[in-house]
Amino acid sequence: MISILIAIFALSMASSLVLSPLVRDFAAKRRLFDKPSQRKVHSYPIPILGGVAIYLAFCLPFVLSLIYPNQVQHILVLNRQQALGLLLGGSLAFGLGLWDDLAKLTPAVKFAGQILAALFAYYVANIRIEVLAVQSIHDLPLGWLSMPVTVLWFLLVTNAINLIDGLDGLAAGVTFFASLILMILCFSSNYLLASLGFAALAGTTLGFLRYNFNPASIFMGDSGSYFLGFTMAALSILASMKSHATVAILIPIIALGLPLFDVILAPIRRFIVGKDMFKPDKEHVHHRLIKMGFDQRKAVLIMYGITIFMGLLALLQVYLKDIKIGFTLFVLGLALFLGIRKLGYFEYLAVDKIIGYFHDVADEMGLKKDRRTFLNRQIAISQASSLDDLWAEVLEALQVLRVDEANLILEGADLTGSANNHYSWSVQESVQDPEDSQHRMLRIELPLVNLNKSYGMLVIKKDILQDQMSHYTLHRIEHLRRTVVRKLNDLEGMEKRDSERVNDKSARD
Repeated sequence: MISILIAIFALSMASSLVLSPLVRDFAAKRRLFDKPSQRKVHSYPIPILGGVAIYLAFCLPFVLSLIYPNQVQHILVLNRQQALGLLLGGSLAFGLGLWDDLAKLTPAVKFAGQILAALFAYYVANIRIEVLAVQSIHDLPLGWLSMPVTVLWFLLVTNAINLIDGLDGLAAGVTFFASLILMILCFSSNYLLASLGFAALAGTTLGFLRYNFNPASIFMGDSGSYFLGFTMAALSILASMKSHATVAILIPIIALGLPLFDVILAPIRRFIVGKDMFKPDKEHVHHRLIKMGFDQRKAVLIMYGITIFMGLLALLQVYLKDIKIGFTLFVLGLALFLGIRKLGYFEYLAVDKIIGYFHDVADEMGLKKDRRTFLNRQIAISQASSLDDLWAEVLEALQVLRVDEANLILEGADLTGSANNHYSWSVQESVQDPEDSQHRMLRIELPLVNLNKSYGMLVIKKDILQDQMSHYTLHRIEHLRRTVVRKLNDLEGMEKRDSERVNDKSARD
């Protein structure tokens, strides 16, 4: 069996070495280039469609094995449903990526295509995650969750390989090392179909690296990354679905830890800073390494080293007992923590930012006492029966905000309930030297505007040197402005209705 794995590996590598320059020249003649852009590292157009060479080089050894009887043919026939599903599902992922390379698909179409390929593998090829188990830990049957968990795994691995395809040789090299580790694990556990697949993947990517390592003369494109990601996801399931005694789903997770970490972190950090969660950026792990001063080659070699380290940890899981497994997972967690810190990702995950975010959510939902107290003042303002009552309630609200001075100037409103159209108030202790106070006073002029109607102005002042503003002061002030405008509009409507009733009564008399 070892000789067969070596033969599959060698044949795939040789096919990749031959096909990659042919595809490169074809793409160059058709002017199919990956052009430089603000978020890309390369500075000149490079032929794309390397995924075509990867796809063909992977498939060729298995196609040739069907020509005459041999052990590979026997394994394929014995596992024909899964082998055929793997080939057709991989072809679907490859076709989707090729379409994206040529036509630039929207994220929605990409995800839909990836989900379709995953569902094909689940229902047609019977490649599915049905039980979660980590070594001797009790099995957790997934039941109806099996399908969504399987689809999620395919999406994660496919997009993980796609996201790290940002530096010359990175995606191909990471896939090579991870495939090599998983091939060894599958062979030791007698998972023959999976070990053949990983051998072909390792050979294909190693041959492609001859032209893809820095300085690259060809890129794999989405056709290559989607195919590699789908195939890695499917083979890792095949390596864990028969038995969890040696190779559990935890092991491919560890082996693919670097790209999985990047694909999981990317939408989280984009969400935290308010960016589109699926819009490409230059904040991935490899981009961070470049910003730290490493050139492309050194950054890629560092990520190769991380992948090898993760692969060795995955290998250890097979032979270690529970306590030692726990220790290796602790080491992995510590390494992850230190890596996040070194790469500067804690600026996205800083405790103060996360706490601040939840404080904002709690405030917006009215869970915090201060927010509920101010809401009570808003309700009181909305229930005021006159301008004088309105002003009194506004002062109550302003004192909750610890404002030092306030002026309500009414203009253009048909409000006859009070002769006063200018209300003023100040805290006695807030009176400062005018020349000194201009450097410490926050002054806000709030136009009391409702659609095209202006009722005047609310002017407030706060000594922010003597009393710092809270994070929510400006937010509450805007809530106050809107509440006052709505109440002025109601009072004006009441005045008009009262005036009309008086006129009607006079007319009847």
